[in-house]
Amino acid sequence: MVKLEEVPDEELNAPQAGEKEEEDDWDTDSESEVSEPDDDDTFDESLLDRLAALQDMVPPSYRKTVANITSTGYSWASSAVSLSGKTLWVVSTSALLLGVPWALAFSEEQQVQEMEREMRMQQSANELLTQGAGTGQQQAKPAL
Repeated sequence: MVKLEEVPDEELNAPQAGEKEEEDDWDTDSESEVSEPDDDDTFDESLLDRLAALQDMVPPSYRKTVANITSTGYSWASSAVSLSGKTLWVVSTSALLLGVPWALAFSEEQQVQEMEREMRMQQSANELLTQGAGTGQQQAKPAL
C-alpha cells in the first residue's frame, strides 16, 4: 500500500521582500491617493522609434509595396513642383519683359491724350471769350 505524505512548500509560505502592505493600502475611496493617468503612461519613445517598431508588424511584401508607391508619389510630386516652378519663372519674367514697357507706353499715351484734351478745352474757352468780348462791348452801354 502507498502512503501519502504532505510536504509544505517553503517558498509559498515565505514572506515577500519589500514593504509589508496592509489592507488599508488598497483603499480606493481616498482622494489623496488618486494619481493622474498620464503619469503612468509616460514613455521616452519618439515617433521615429514607434514607427521603427511597426516594422515587425508589417509583412515585408507589403512594406516593399508601400515603399514603391511612396517613392513613385514622391517622384511625381517632385517633378510637378519643379515643372511648375520653371513655368512660373517663364511666365513672370515674360510678363515683366513685355508688360512693363507696354504699361509705360500706355501711360505716356494717356498723358498725351489728356494734354491734347486740355489744350482743346483751353482753345474753345479762348474762342468763347474773344467772341463774347467783341459783341459785349458794342451792346453794353453805361447807365450814367
